[in-house]
Amino acid sequence: REKIDVRLYSVIYEAIEDMKKALEGMLAPKFKELIIGRSEVREIFNLPKIGSIAGCHVSQGKVERNLEARLIRDSVVVYQGKIISIRRFKEDVKEVQQGYECGISLENFQDIKQGDIIEAFVLEEIQR
Repeated sequence: REKIDVRLYSVIYEAIEDMKKALEGMLAPKFKELIIGRSEVREIFNLPKIGSIAGCHVSQGKVERNLEARLIRDSVVVYQGKIISIRRFKEDVKEVQQGYECGISLENFQDIKQGDIIEAFVLEEIQR
């Protein structure tokens, strides 16, 4: 009824190791940010049904669809959310590598300006 877990150990070190594992499972996970790519907004395209599309040049790494992204303007983070679509010419693509140009659409954000920086990143869980 009380959900008490009873365990027997022949060596105290096994009990200590088991307790450490149980306590680590109770800790909230810690995350580290890993920047995947960085792109500079060179042109803005306003489409009636879609909204603002950032015409970008990928300057570092790569930019992928559905990654978390932040928009930086004058060294200040203006927006943080998801990349919802990436296009090369008229083709919808999953990712764009360094040195190429593409159109990036951000989720629920339209206030994009020339010179803005879009950083794509992932959050990696760190073991404690």
